[in-house]
Amino acid sequence: MVTADIPLAAQVVARGALAIDPRGELYTADTIGERLAMRNLMEELRWAGAVTGGPAAYSPADRRRFAEAFNRLLPARPAG
Repeated sequence: MVTADIPLAAQVVARGALAIDPRGELYTADTIGERLAMRNLMEELRWAGAVTGGPAAYSPADRRRFAEAFNRLLPARPAG
């Protein structure tokens, strides 16, 4: 699954499926907890007004990283 929704990615990973973000980062059981914690912290900081804005605009480099990461995952996909 391709998603930028970290809580959704956590559910996908918990069920043993693959999830990757649009910038090419693979969500894993080892990394999803940290990503959720950071997401929740940033949400609280935005709510409190301490942080404004969001991620940088999607760039050609992001597109390239995603394509490379996605292509690496294709052979790992189970047959059938």
